[in-house]
Amino acid sequence: MKIAEIRTLLMQAPLAKETAWGGELQPSASQISGSRNWLFVEIVTECGQSGIGECSGWPRVVERAVADLADLLIGDDVFQSERIWQKMLNAMMGHGQTGTVGFGAMTGVDMALWDLKGKALNTPVYNLLGGKIRDQVKVYVHAGSPESAVKAVKSGFNIIKLGGIKNIVSKTEAVRQAVGNDVDIAVDLHGPAWLTPKDAISVGRALEEYGLLFLEDPVAPESPEGLRAVGQSVNIPLAAGERKGGIWSYKELLSLGVNVLQPDTGRCGGITQMKKIATLAEAEFATVAPHAGSLGPVGEYAALHVMANIPNCLSMERFQRDCDLKEQIIDYPIDVVDGKLVVPDRPGLGVTINKDLVSKYPSRKNVGIPGSLNPGIMKMVRFMSMSISSLNTPGRRFYAPA
Repeated sequence: MKIAEIRTLLMQAPLAKETAWGGELQPSASQISGSRNWLFVEIVTECGQSGIGECSGWPRVVERAVADLADLLIGDDVFQSERIWQKMLNAMMGHGQTGTVGFGAMTGVDMALWDLKGKALNTPVYNLLGGKIRDQVKVYVHAGSPESAVKAVKSGFNIIKLGGIKNIVSKTEAVRQAVGNDVDIAVDLHGPAWLTPKDAISVGRALEEYGLLFLEDPVAPESPEGLRAVGQSVNIPLAAGERKGGIWSYKELLSLGVNVLQPDTGRCGGITQMKKIATLAEAEFATVAPHAGSLGPVGEYAALHVMANIPNCLSMERFQRDCDLKEQIIDYPIDVVDGKLVVPDRPGLGVTINKDLVSKYPSRKNVGIPGSLNPGIMKMVRFMSMSISSLNTPGRRFYAPA
């Protein structure tokens, strides 16, 4: 079964109703600043069968990368997905292959190949990976206040993630008091470039008493030694990896002491790489909790198949209040039962998209400043300074560049 055509479908996804910074949004229908683009890849074979994948990592740029790779792959056998992956990697060797644009392009192609293989063999992708260990995969959701955390727990979720830096210690304390000790709490500092390792260590130490599931991105991903310093100084499991691609990046994270790997299913290198990343983590007694903050529905399906298969699955990320279109553009929204995603048993990934509906949302913008939509969330540019009163360090302030 050979590749005849590779197509891309790029859309401007409406804003989610919440953010990974823990705040709720009420944007207008026309507002696109900070919104996401979803990029889907469709591979069509000579016999007319098709498979679907998804890319992230700056989708408007990734689309051009997919187009550049496409001619190279026409005529290749879809069952040779490992060979095709290596072929794409070697094709980019002269351009530098470690960025999320390149890995994002390979991800969409690879994901679509796995979907095609499953459909051709009339079996779910997880069976091609070795079968499933679990029928449901636990997810964590975001909360910006004790009230929203309690609401999520009442809805069946027992892992809550808080985001940002402003008042994060006092917010964590309030949420812990509200949900009790039977609910896991994680904190994401988002790794801003201006947060120094020493400041991250101060925040992390102040959070230790709340029994966190993990502390995510305490420093920027470009600061490996800073990450190592935080891990050696703070008694909380570290999580990182959403901005990385390829097994080599995750091998480094494990060597730095990261306990929870967070590959983004749309830009880590595809199902081929995600399975390998999970195996690397397994060998180091680390777990996997895929990032999904900017992904559309196809990437979520792909992560679900991998997480159903691997022994060291911790959890998946999910917006509890995403945009309505995320479920409208696919034929089968994922079932959520008691805070867990039900693993589908349909062939391939088990999902198709409504291409006519996707075409009604053409891409217009793909960059924005994190948190800039909500005045209650840290603004990375206009925000000049803030204090963390919960650290009991009077007069201490953290500065962000103007």
